[in-house]
Amino acid sequence: MRTPSKQNLDAHERLKAELRIRGTSLARIARELGVSDAALTLVGKGCNRSRRIEHALARAVCTTPEVLFPDRYQGGKP
Repeated sequence: MRTPSKQNLDAHERLKAELRIRGTSLARIARELGVSDAALTLVGKGCNRSRRIEHALARAVCTTPEVLFPDRYQGGKP
């Protein structure tokens, strides 16, 4: 497991705020995916990777994983 950078932690807080603005939350997305809240938090902070979770988070804020997590998709490759 990776240690999240300050940049990743800040991005995670912005993601949570954007989810709240859109009327959802990490917990709701976790329930929809059938995974733990912690799994979403770890992916959101950049500690773990999961294409499925990254795509679900991106869909929830109406963007793509490449835009939401640019450091993870450099050069167009996951």
